Amino acid sequence: MENSNKNKPTARQILTDLIEKKKLRKTPERFAILEEIYQIDGHFTIDSLYSLLNDKNYHVSRATLYNTVELLLECNLVLKHHFGKETAEYEKCYNCKVHHHLVCTNCGEIREFTDVNIRRNIQTKHYKKFDMTHYSLVIYGLCEKCKEVQSNTHIKTKGEN
Repeated sequence: MENSNKNKPTARQILTDLIEKKKLRKTPERFAILEEIYQIDGHFTIDSLYSLLNDKNYHVSRATLYNTVELLLECNLVLKHHFGKETAEYEKCYNCKVHHHLVCTNCGEIREFTDVNIRRNIQTKHYKKFDMTHYSLVIYGLCEKCKEVQSNTHIKTKGEN
């Protein structure tokens, strides 16, 4: 994400505003979780975030992680994705570029890409009785490595007949 360090104070203020609005406590754990998330490039799971915090000797419960991530989702500082997996993946999203995802259905690799034409077509589309606020585009298929492995497997199988 571009300007991640520049976005941290604004993201922190957005979280602070939501905490005050909901009359919650401003705990150091909530802000440490936000700080860690905004240092991550790419996607993360609750488990990977838990490990990152523990590796830095900052111990928080999984319940605190889940509750804080829910707050961050509520104030649009984090996005939640289900890329055809059981485990949800998240990514920071304050002031980030619109991007799309390519997901390999074989190995699970996730690549981000931006296509100006797709973005323009989606953002300029008007839907009857519906105001779009944001969107997500995920394209599923095979990455180059898996496609090559699959191709080599088919060649071997044909040669064995």
